Amino acid sequence: MSNIKVNDTPVRTCKSFNINNIAISNLEPVKDIVEFNNVEVLGNSTKVQIEEIKTPINLKYGLGEDLTNELNKYSNQNYKITVDSKTNKETRFNFNFDKNNTVLIENVDVIANEGTNSTFILKYESEKDLKSYHNGIIKLNAKAKSNVNIIIINLLSDISNNFITIDNVIEESANVKYTIVDFGGQATVTNYYANVKGDFAQNELNTLYIGKEKQIIDLNYIAELYGEKSIVNIDVQGALKDKAKKNFKGTIDFKTGCKKAKGEENENCVLLSDTAKSIALPMLLCSEEDVEGAHSSSAGKIGNKELFYIMSRGFELKEAQKLLVRANFNRILDTIKDEELKDQILKEIDRRLD
Repeated sequence: MSNIKVNDTPVRTCKSFNINNIAISNLEPVKDIVEFNNVEVLGNSTKVQIEEIKTPINLKYGLGEDLTNELNKYSNQNYKITVDSKTNKETRFNFNFDKNNTVLIENVDVIANEGTNSTFILKYESEKDLKSYHNGIIKLNAKAKSNVNIIIINLLSDISNNFITIDNVIEESANVKYTIVDFGGQATVTNYYANVKGDFAQNELNTLYIGKEKQIIDLNYIAELYGEKSIVNIDVQGALKDKAKKNFKGTIDFKTGCKKAKGEENENCVLLSDTAKSIALPMLLCSEEDVEGAHSSSAGKIGNKELFYIMSRGFELKEAQKLLVRANFNRILDTIKDEELKDQILKEIDRRLD
């Protein structure tokens, strides 16, 4: 598995775009897997049942055969979570990487039963100089009229590898919201799929990323709308510095039968150096007539007028850049209600933009 291609787009584009998938080189195969023992589970209650059992992995897309097979064979953290609470219950998983816990391959299966409300926070954090490896899958079945809020925080070291697959089934009148803060890893690769199955179902996905040095970020977000009057909103805000590279692939697919459905995606990247590289491929696919779809993507440096305005009030260049990047991030950051967690993210933003 030392050289593999992962994260294929659902529709192939011209090879010259160099975005159909991403090649990962020198990836060491996982062997002699041991338990990952440094996990904190907080906020568990009788209305959120957590079982440490492995559930079958069945994906429509995913990151690719190699990484999926690795999950099937070697997963060392396996959770089946069933939500039965009508009032919002928050459950938090802190996966803490240290010298005795460097490899995490986890399988998280969430079933939100009809009419339930729940919030899940999954934070992946490692010591700054620790080489760690993460390959995980989160599967969610949001049943009718359920409300699910999932927050994923990647704070791994800059010499780690981070791979995550997210797979959702969203049923009638269910409302699913994701917030992803994707900062860590020399390579961080995400495959997100939503089967917006039910009428009036809603899916919102908000992502923040910052790339620095030679970091590679590859985001492949796919939403298929099947239900009438279903809604998908994707908002991605990021910044790149040094020689970092980011690929964003966003696909909203209106399937036959999703009359009056709405889908919108927006990706904005601030370039903080001449050598950073941003590639974006927003796609709208449609086999239904009565729908509304919109997409936008932008990448560029901060305008001189904006910088001059901030610096004229006593700020140095780096501080002015930080303020303007954080202004783009604020709307998504405001969706995180845990003040301690938000403060940690803000400190990490400052550190990465220094």
